[in-house]
Amino acid sequence: MATTIEAPRSPYSRAPRSRGINWEKWGWMYMRASGLVLVVLIFGHLIVNLVLGDGIKAIDFAFVGGKWSNPFWQVWDCLMLWLAMIHGANGMRTLVNDYASHRTTRGILKGALLFSVIVLITLGTLVIFTFDPCPAGAPADLLASFCPAS
Repeated sequence: MATTIEAPRSPYSRAPRSRGINWEKWGWMYMRASGLVLVVLIFGHLIVNLVLGDGIKAIDFAFVGGKWSNPFWQVWDCLMLWLAMIHGANGMRTLVNDYASHRTTRGILKGALLFSVIVLITLGTLVIFTFDPCPAGAPADLLASFCPAS
């Protein structure tokens, strides 16, 4: 008695290219490097925000305003935002490539992913660098302690 097993469905793959940039290799390397940098950035963020101060109860508008009035913390938080968003998007791109079987579906999902990452990075960067903790015309009792009285 002979039994035959049907051939499994072939996973998505592109024809191998002999020249050009190997984007999968660079994406893999980016994931490793950004993961290491993100560990440092995130633990630094958590230590400064939660351990060194008064804990979670001290985090309010004035705390964020005080941090973001320093260019060091603006760059720190912006770097953390950019690396985390691109790291997560690259991981999602890998999942889309692995599980989306139709070329059109893959294209739509990757386009939506690219669009959402660009929008979130742009908005996050604008918030970090244009944040004004001392808005003009605000009542003095609502301003942070480091703001000059109007």
